[in-house]
Amino acid sequence: MTVKRSELHQYLNSYLNSGAIKDYCPNGLQVEGTESIGKVITGVTACQALIDKAVEEQADAILVHHGYFWKGEPEPITGMKKNRIKQLLKHDINLFAYHLPLDVHSEVGNNAQLAKLMGWQMDGPVDSSDPACPLVIGSVSESMTGQLFANELESKLQRPLTCWVEPTRPIQTLAWCTGGGQGFIDRAAALGVDAFITGEVSEPTIHSAREQGIGFYAAGHHATERYGAKALGEHLAGKFGLDVRFIDIDSPA
Repeated sequence: MTVKRSELHQYLNSYLNSGAIKDYCPNGLQVEGTESIGKVITGVTACQALIDKAVEEQADAILVHHGYFWKGEPEPITGMKKNRIKQLLKHDINLFAYHLPLDVHSEVGNNAQLAKLMGWQMDGPVDSSDPACPLVIGSVSESMTGQLFANELESKLQRPLTCWVEPTRPIQTLAWCTGGGQGFIDRAAALGVDAFITGEVSEPTIHSAREQGIGFYAAGHHATERYGAKALGEHLAGKFGLDVRFIDIDSPA
C-alpha cells in the first residue's frame, strides 16, 4: 500500500503534536521526495550510511530522530551536508525528522520505549504543563542495588555503560531522559529519586551525582534512542499498511 506524502506528513505532525513543541530544529518533512510513499526506512540519525541503505532498499522515505538544520549550525549546504542532501534528492527520497516530539510521546517516544524495554513503570513527565518536557519519572517493580541496575541496563541495551555512579541507597524510584540529558541531573536529584538515567555524561555530572547521593547511569545517546523511531515506524506500518524497516547504524556514543 502507499500513502501520499502530504497525508503522511499531516498525520505525523498531529500524532506527535509537533506544532506545540519548541525545538532546536524543524520537525516534520525536511527534504521533499516522491509524492507517493510505500516503503519507509527508519533509523536514529540521517547519516550517510542510513541514506545509502535507503537507496539500496529503494525506499520512498526515511524517518529519523536526528535530522538536519539544527539551530546554530552553519547554514551553507556544503561538504557532508551537501553529500547527504544530494543523495536524497537524486533518488527522490523524503526525509522526515522528529526530535523532541519523538522523545516525549507517551507511546512511541524514546522515553516511553526505553521504559518498555527495561520494564520500568513510567508515571509521566516531571512538568505535565510543558509538552516539550523530556524528563520523566517512574520506578522499578522491586528495589535493587546499583550494580544490579547497571547489569540490567547493559544486558538489555546490549552495550557497556559509558559510566555510572553508585547510589547511596537501593534503587526504586527513577528519573530519565534519553539522549543528551545529563543537564537534568540536578533537577532529578531535587525530585528525590534514587537514580537518574540518560545517554551522555559531562564532567560536572559525576560530581553532582556523587555529592547529592543519586545514582547516575550514562547508557549511550544512540543506545537509549534506538527505540522511538522503530516504534513509530511500526505504528505507521499498522496505520497505513506501509513497508517499514528499521535499520540500526550503530554508534558507540
